[in-house]
Amino acid sequence: MATTHAWDGMAHDMHDVAAITRAEPAHQAYLALWVGYMLLPLVVGLDKLVGFLSVNWEGYLATWVNDIVPGSAADAMMMVGVVELAAAVLVAVSPRIGGYVIAAWLAGITVNLITIGGYADIALRDIGLMIGALALARLAMTYHGKEIGS
Repeated sequence: MATTHAWDGMAHDMHDVAAITRAEPAHQAYLALWVGYMLLPLVVGLDKLVGFLSVNWEGYLATWVNDIVPGSAADAMMMVGVVELAAAVLVAVSPRIGGYVIAAWLAGITVNLITIGGYADIALRDIGLMIGALALARLAMTYHGKEIGS
């Protein structure tokens, strides 16, 4: 039995902008969400490990969360980075599951931000991202593994 990957049936079309523009709008939306929810956790996860964006991630960690996790806030953010990298891989290979995992992760981030105080704007943005992750999971039920335009 042959092994299939998340991108089987799509890989040859992904570089074909004309094929993507001919796809039905819902399939285009799925592809945009799939790529976005692979790249975003990948970038922020890598940044937490190597620090190329110059973001003070520790400042976004609620003290009660820091008290629960072992080590320092910096250690916690390193663990968060690893989880975000794993989530990016999960979305790449199984967006049906990965979308729900990302949504749950964003719900946790939202609770963390609300309990810190002063980050309601970011918490609201993360709720919007959570809704997008749920949409990815639902759209993946129909479009994951299908050729573009089919």
